[in-house]
Amino acid sequence: MKHLRLITAISFICTICAFMLSGCQSPDTGRGGAAGTDSTYVLTGKIEGIDTGWVYMRHRQSEEKITDSARIKKGEFVLTGRAAEPEFCNIGLLEGGKKDFYAGLFLQHGALALNAKKDSLSDAALVITGSQTEDEFRQFQQNQKLFDSADHALSAVYEAAEKKKDKQLQQDSIKQLFKEVFKRRKQSIKEFVAAYPSSYVSAFEVNSYFDYNPDAAELDSLYSGLDSSIRSSYYGKKISETLGVAKKTAIGNPAMDFTQNDTAGKPVSLSSFKGKIVLVDFWASWCGPCRRENPAVLKAYKKFHPKGFTVLGVSLDDNKNDWVEAIKKDGLDWAQVSDLKGWKNTAARLYGINGIPMNYLLDKEGKIIGKELRGEDLEKKLYLTIDK
Repeated sequence: MKHLRLITAISFICTICAFMLSGCQSPDTGRGGAAGTDSTYVLTGKIEGIDTGWVYMRHRQSEEKITDSARIKKGEFVLTGRAAEPEFCNIGLLEGGKKDFYAGLFLQHGALALNAKKDSLSDAALVITGSQTEDEFRQFQQNQKLFDSADHALSAVYEAAEKKKDKQLQQDSIKQLFKEVFKRRKQSIKEFVAAYPSSYVSAFEVNSYFDYNPDAAELDSLYSGLDSSIRSSYYGKKISETLGVAKKTAIGNPAMDFTQNDTAGKPVSLSSFKGKIVLVDFWASWCGPCRRENPAVLKAYKKFHPKGFTVLGVSLDDNKNDWVEAIKKDGLDWAQVSDLKGWKNTAARLYGINGIPMNYLLDKEGKIIGKELRGEDLEKKLYLTIDK
């Protein structure tokens, strides 16, 4: 019975394989920006289960994360604002001094209506009418339910394996299944983009799922398949930025140089490591997956350091004490740098880092020869590079 839950998860993946999306059926017609010049929206809402309070709308597409609000009276509210193009926002409630953002939705110009239950803003009880982009978004989400269920099932298996300390099961079976689900999810997004090249949802989902360690050729194909109006939209521009960095950080290219201070305040440049095989490792003290990956990096470091291998850790911390404490606790004996700007770390932005852990392996000339090398993959690459 030891592997019963894993077998169940495998069966679930097989079900996904059988019911893979064959592409969206409806042809893409006339989706895109607002007609005319009026970008005003009027969102009329009714929320069951609340009499008075406030509703908040957070506009995620601005650096300041601008928030609009409206008072709720007898469960109803009217929220007005401007949306030059369909934009993804978060909506939430303030009641009794507590504010939470519960749901994501697409706003666009015109008259919109929201109906929901107080405790169900994030599920099917939330209904938005008047936004064609929101209709497409809900359709996309419906198509993703198989993948969402598979992820939940695998997470449960993974947690059970962790409690049993079953490392082989975790690393070999479950992680491989996670990768398979993610691969099939990305394929479904490609099919959605092909069917809806003029939908803002297409750009939004490509930006969401193809921004971590992107393959330049794959992303270029998706970006080129979008309608010109979508390429010039907010998320279209974000994809373009990611694509530009992906091309610069492709395997075979020279690594871009940067300089940041170490824990003692001394500046350290990546270019100073030329002549050594170096792993540029982006991580943070608050990142659980990073901390779990550190022992594998440490193992590789101890084994190959005498042969000319080293590591340059780049932390996305914003608290120096937490950063230094994590270095000591994890026994990281290599150079560590940070500008303590969190996700705004200048080196991370230079390399387009949208998720951690992430790393780049450089040869003695500073050329990128590997990316996202985890666990045994790092050691295998080092064997081929150093012991060839």
